[in-house]
Amino acid sequence: MTGPAGRAVERCAITVVIATRNRARELDRTLRCLFALPERPHVIVVDNASSDGTSESVRREHPDAEVIALGRNMGATARNVGVACATSRYVAFSDDDSWWEPGSLRRAAAVLETHPGLGIVAARVLVGADGRPDPVNALMAASPLAAGGLPGPRVLGFLGCAAVVRRTAFLSVGGFSDLLFFGAEEQLLALDLASAGWSLAYLEGVTARHWPSDLRDVAGRRSLDQRNRVLIAWMRRPVRVALQDTAALARRMGHDPQARTAFAALALGLPRALRQRRPVPPDVEAQARLLECPPREAR
Repeated sequence: MTGPAGRAVERCAITVVIATRNRARELDRTLRCLFALPERPHVIVVDNASSDGTSESVRREHPDAEVIALGRNMGATARNVGVACATSRYVAFSDDDSWWEPGSLRRAAAVLETHPGLGIVAARVLVGADGRPDPVNALMAASPLAAGGLPGPRVLGFLGCAAVVRRTAFLSVGGFSDLLFFGAEEQLLALDLASAGWSLAYLEGVTARHWPSDLRDVAGRRSLDQRNRVLIAWMRRPVRVALQDTAALARRMGHDPQARTAFAALALGLPRALRQRRPVPPDVEAQARLLECPPREAR
């Protein structure tokens, strides 16, 4: 790999960090794909207190992987542990059911080398055996935000299984929030990075493959996602926006059982969210409003 002015980018310029819990079978497939990559990245597996022997299995079957076994389930913040332990300039996130296509990590590293203000490369995601495009690809490709010299469309979000981050930028804003646990944690991190002056860009030439696990708790994750989006509004958006989002969640309670669960959890998390309230700068708020479709006033 080469950087600006022909400067070499070392082989392990990127570390892949994976947070996992009780998915030893899926994780084994992911690690086999990652270790077959020509980039030969260093891989850190952070085990969220699995009870299925995940850590032991990885150490036995993939001795080149670094395993960090946590004593409790830390959710998305397990990735923070992996990033803190990494020594590379860039960190790529994979889930235990996702991996990177050959050459993608090399391309991401080269772009980050030549764009020092870029904090995150958001990748294209192909889903399942047939490699169908994830709908988020089209949304990011059509971003209305001004690119301003970035290597791809400017975005204000990404998928956690398909992003390459600049380690210093990630650590400088505190990484993923431990309040959110899982669900929409990428949205808060994107807002915090943009508020700190870092750019985020979507690169279609950087590709992750995602084979969604059969072990997913779809209802539970949907409830967390709904709760967290309202918590994020209270943490970073104007009060008017937070009130609108709270009211919208309350209206859904009548017909959506996950919304009822989310609203109850919201009440428990709101005091802490308010203590962490730090509204984004006006330019970042303007970007967030531009990306809202339909506009909140029309909902």
